[in-house]
Amino acid sequence: MDGLITLGLKGLPADSRPREKLLSRGPGALSDGELLALLLNTGIPGKNVLQLAQELLDRFGGINGLLHTGADALRQIKGLGPAKRGKVLAVLELARRALAQKLEQKTLFDSPQAVRDYLQLQLGNKEHEVFAVLFLDSQNRLIALEELFRGTLSQASVYPREIVLRALHQHAAAVVLAHNHPSGVAEASHADVALTRTLKSALALVDVRVLDHFIVTRHGAISMAEQGLV
Repeated sequence: MDGLITLGLKGLPADSRPREKLLSRGPGALSDGELLALLLNTGIPGKNVLQLAQELLDRFGGINGLLHTGADALRQIKGLGPAKRGKVLAVLELARRALAQKLEQKTLFDSPQAVRDYLQLQLGNKEHEVFAVLFLDSQNRLIALEELFRGTLSQASVYPREIVLRALHQHAAAVVLAHNHPSGVAEASHADVALTRTLKSALALVDVRVLDHFIVTRHGAISMAEQGLV
């Protein structure tokens, strides 16, 4: 029993306990590993919670990589049971909702980095290609994000008529298009450019503007509008 207790936060030396450090010095004083250790709470046999937290960060490339990791990848980690996975996924969902709320309250392009972060959280960790649409009101505030089409790792079939119908249903004045590149290559292909033009023409018939098209990977998102491709 004593050996198991030392695997958790209580088994660490007093000056190494993240909770006490957070309460006395504030969250900014904690390292990424210490913050994650607070979330995980306990380690596994042979590895205390700080070691487990650091192993996760190293494996996924830091906090950003971990937050963009899906449930399937987390399930492969030895010692990361349902309770620990649930906590990590809950934090990820809170981050998504916080960004969504920010985009709902402000004009979308007042916070361009928030748009990128939101799309990366939504699409960046998917192993198959997904085409999504952000529907916006007349003040360019977010109404909803919908994942409309899924494909293989190399392509997705996108139907302009369905996007037009969803835009009308959402009473959207404008849209931002987005899809992920599971390959990690963050650049627009000729097919991406052609699709954007097709959708722009189709949506123009119902007075809905296409403001941008983002290409999303695990490591970031690029704007086709910034590249003069929309």
